[in-house]
Amino acid sequence: MANVYSFDGLLVFALLFICTCAYLKKVPRVKGWLLSEKRGVWGAFYKASVIGTRLHLAVALSCVTMAFYVLFLK
Repeated sequence: MANVYSFDGLLVFALLFICTCAYLKKVPRVKGWLLSEKRGVWGAFYKASVIGTRLHLAVALSCVTMAFYVLFLK
């Protein structure tokens, strides 16, 4: 089980947050509702979706690396 208070748990949470927001950017209803605000607390969803779409190769490699770490090394 991933602990959010450890460093690797924080990385897993950040990667899952970025991947989820990038996926939700492709859904039309959610895009207009959740990702319309670009500032404030709700702007974090927009910024994470932009990171996920622009750096999709780096995010994907990070997800695979973290999955290997969590499954086999931890």
